[in-house]
Amino acid sequence: MSERTVQKTWKSKPTMEGAGVRLHRAFGNAEAGKIDPFLLLDDFYSDDPDDYMAGFPWHPHRGIETVTYMLRGSVAHEDSLGNKGVISDGDVQWMTAGSGIVHSEMPQRDPEYLRGLQLWVNLPSSRKMMPPRYRDITSSMVPVVEQTGGVKLRVICGEVDGVKGPALDIVASPEYLDIEIPAGSTFSRETPAGHTVFAYVLEGMLELPGGKDKTAGRVTLVLLGDGTLVRFGAAEEGARFLLVSGKPLREPIAWAGPIVMNTDEELRIAFEEYRDGTFLKG
Repeated sequence: MSERTVQKTWKSKPTMEGAGVRLHRAFGNAEAGKIDPFLLLDDFYSDDPDDYMAGFPWHPHRGIETVTYMLRGSVAHEDSLGNKGVISDGDVQWMTAGSGIVHSEMPQRDPEYLRGLQLWVNLPSSRKMMPPRYRDITSSMVPVVEQTGGVKLRVICGEVDGVKGPALDIVASPEYLDIEIPAGSTFSRETPAGHTVFAYVLEGMLELPGGKDKTAGRVTLVLLGDGTLVRFGAAEEGARFLLVSGKPLREPIAWAGPIVMNTDEELRIAFEEYRDGTFLKG
């Protein structure tokens, strides 16, 4: 057993996406391949509806999976497979674009504030053109595991203490946990050697491996090095964070907008098919 140490930390940066949604990006195209198999993590939060109501109108995806996790507020979604609905507080939308899907994601006005996260997970070359699929996971479907010291884990994907999350049969074999650590408590977990592991701080102050003088605050991404053991503590105000891990693909990445393939030629074909109406494969 070897403890994972912190490789790098950085704060998410303000950016604009969709039809004019102001959000914070923890990582994206600029970090392509460095957090393999993960491609992008966006954190959208605001108490001003003008920051998010423009939403993400109809657009295509191919070659990836997208994971949308709502912490507060609602987003209406609709896609070319015929799925339609609204995800709200604590709900998850796990979409496998595969060979191609077209969808829209439109935030709903909230009287207080809206906050959600979207993670993009790359698909291996052998599954880039798999049939698309979509899964709605309601908050009530996500189990909560309580551990020593008052630590609580919402298990979205993966298995903790024999409890499995509802997001099953995910290509990248990821783990996606929402963890709360009370002040003064610690959290530790074994992760597979060789897997990419990162934490993203949602609230409070996370104490990092290497001593209590090393901390990460809200909207900070913590990329961990290789090893197996993950260990964190929490400062006086406690901490809430995402812990995400997955098996690297170690494949070439060709990325333009909402489509991620392995070669520039595959990208050219995808956009050509979208223009001529042959993008969706049935």
